[in-house]
Amino acid sequence: MDAKEIFLRIWDREAKTTAKVFRAFPLESLGVKPHERSRSIRDLAWQCVIDERVIEKIIDGFGDLRNVPPSPPPPETMEEIAAAYETAHREASEKMRLPKTEFSKTVTVTMRGGSIQLEQAETLWGNLLDQVHHRGQLTVYLRQAGGKVPAIYGPSGDEAMNVPS
Repeated sequence: MDAKEIFLRIWDREAKTTAKVFRAFPLESLGVKPHERSRSIRDLAWQCVIDERVIEKIIDGFGDLRNVPPSPPPPETMEEIAAAYETAHREASEKMRLPKTEFSKTVTVTMRGGSIQLEQAETLWGNLLDQVHHRGQLTVYLRQAGGKVPAIYGPSGDEAMNVPS
């Protein structure tokens, strides 16, 4: 299995887990913030949708990541956010699966601090890891909102790990 296939496999698994975390939130909790300087649950979940859209932009060869992509305000329900996330993941994943899509080409990435040359794979992995970080934040928010934290990489205090047979 090559590096692109490994990325696709892990990315798909992480996307399913992220959608599962989204759907574990109590309906009335989306405006909750653990601290005045923190994002709300809704805004943090929406950041994961934006991250999927950024991955698609990277695949398309767009390297200016300072303010991409322009995003509408987050929806009012977590189900809508989860659906938007799954759609964004599916669309980006379909592009990545195209045979012509490279994985190791060098791209110029521009962020707020300047520009850097990286392999496209490194940029994609970095974005996915950022998204996993935000999902981790959401699990803390989930517990504070009275929801049950699903098993992610192992069992949680609320859910046993399902081991495939």
